[in-house]
Amino acid sequence: MTSVFGPLGNHIPVTVVEVEPHVVTQIKTIEHDGYEGIQLGVYEKKNKNTTKALYGHFKKAGTNPKRYIKEFDGFEAGSFNLGDELRVEDVFTEGSYVDVVGYTKGRGFAGVVRRHGFSGVGGRTHGQHNRQRHPGSIGQASDPSRVFKGVLMAGRMGNERKKVKGLAVVQIMPESNLILIKGPIPGPKGQIVEIYNR
Repeated sequence: MTSVFGPLGNHIPVTVVEVEPHVVTQIKTIEHDGYEGIQLGVYEKKNKNTTKALYGHFKKAGTNPKRYIKEFDGFEAGSFNLGDELRVEDVFTEGSYVDVVGYTKGRGFAGVVRRHGFSGVGGRTHGQHNRQRHPGSIGQASDPSRVFKGVLMAGRMGNERKKVKGLAVVQIMPESNLILIKGPIPGPKGQIVEIYNR
């Protein structure tokens, strides 16, 4: 993240996202597919690392193989042709609002104190010398003789698909393929994210 100054001199925290030009690799129509949408591809990939089926798919669109493809609805199929490029200024406008979807940072295996905010089981009194960050009791005795589903326990933390809604587009830099979005977005640096207009 970084920050910019608004027109009134206010300080705005922003996340800089690089939006490479996306290529239309497939057009979905109501007659053929039952719905309207377009498939976009981004980031070039070597031919030797592409399966023959995907290589033919990209060749039909008249473009080089792409590393990532994603389908989007809400586009009028008639306004695009195979191989067309969509740039950041074609889709987004300054002052509009977007939703950003991405995978959060992976934190690995974490205990209940870090993962769920437990406070632990208290001080080192009455012989407790190694249980400060443990969860404590997790269930009842012989009835029901099991632990209920959904009990907060230690486990893998992070690396979850998250959507952050209603973020403002502060600035667009078409010459650099950059978009400045107000506030934080999910994921580490270099993470692939999806940006949707509201």
